[in-house]
Amino acid sequence: MNAKVDQYLKKEKKWQEIMHILREVALDSGLTEELKWRQPCYTYSGHNIVIIQGFKEYCALMFFKGALLKDAKKILEAPGSAQAARQARFSTVTETKKLKSTLKSYIKEAMKIEDAGLKVEFKETKDFTVPAEFQKKLDKSAKLKKAFNALTPGRQRGYLYFISSAKQSATREARVEKCIPQILEGKGLND
Repeated sequence: MNAKVDQYLKKEKKWQEIMHILREVALDSGLTEELKWRQPCYTYSGHNIVIIQGFKEYCALMFFKGALLKDAKKILEAPGSAQAARQARFSTVTETKKLKSTLKSYIKEAMKIEDAGLKVEFKETKDFTVPAEFQKKLDKSAKLKKAFNALTPGRQRGYLYFISSAKQSATREARVEKCIPQILEGKGLND
C-alpha cells in the first residue's frame, strides 16, 4: 500500500467506498500501487495496468490496454475517443462488489498481455472516416481545411470521433458548427 494513495483516498468524498474496493482488487491481484496523474495507478513489471478514476457520474477502473482484453462480461467501455483504454464503470458499492472476481480475472489477463509484450494497434488519422457534414464544410472553406490539417493527429481524431459518433445528421451538423471556432483557433476538442 502506498501512503500517497492513502492520502488521496482520505480526501475522496463521493467514491471513497468504491475506490477502496477497487484498490483491494488491484492489490490482491499482485499489482504495485503508485500515485500517477494524481490518481491511484497500479503497475506490473513497470507497466501501467489499471488506474482508478473518479468522475461526476461514476467511478472507473481503467485498463490501459483494455482494447486487448476479451471482456467476456461486456463491462468495459471506451472513454471518449480512446483506442487502447477501456473502463469498468461503477456507481454503487453493490455492483462493484459483485464484479470483484471478474475484475481480478481481467487484471490477470492484462498482466499476461504485458508478459506477452502485446501492443494495441492504433488507427491512423487517415483511417478515420470524415463525416459528410464535416467534409462539406472543409470543402467550402480553405481556411477551415488548413486549420484542421494543422492540428495534431490526436486532435483531428478527437474531432472526427466526436462528430461521427452522433447518430443523426442534424446532430452531426450541429457538432460541426460547434467545433469550427475551436478548430480555427488551433485548439483540440477539450482544450
